[in-house]
Amino acid sequence: MIVRDFNKIVKTDPARVVSDAQWTSVRMLLADDGMGFSFHITTLQAGSEHTFEYKNHFESVYCMQGKGSITDLSTGETHQITPGVMYALNLHDRHILRSEEELVMACCFNPPVTGTEVHREDGSYAAPDEG
Repeated sequence: MIVRDFNKIVKTDPARVVSDAQWTSVRMLLADDGMGFSFHITTLQAGSEHTFEYKNHFESVYCMQGKGSITDLSTGETHQITPGVMYALNLHDRHILRSEEELVMACCFNPPVTGTEVHREDGSYAAPDEG
């Protein structure tokens, strides 16, 4: 059984906290936990905008707090994101995520991330076998 406390991770395990100026991701489960997916709590700063395309991963996201929107760049369709809304990038969808208010999201990635990934210029993470 794996039991982790978000509040303790934030204070004592900086290797599991990944961030830039506009977002912070607390990696609760990573690839080396052996679950087949990774689980993160990600906070996006109010007013931020992010273009992502996870070419090598599937992601599911559940909004716990805040307000924003997601635009599917292949269709132009925009969906509002508020507490209780989930979206899944089942087609490796290239998208823009906008945060009107601070967004707090629970995210799952398959395959799981290792915790060392950084977004590449195209908004993706490298495939697990690319390091």
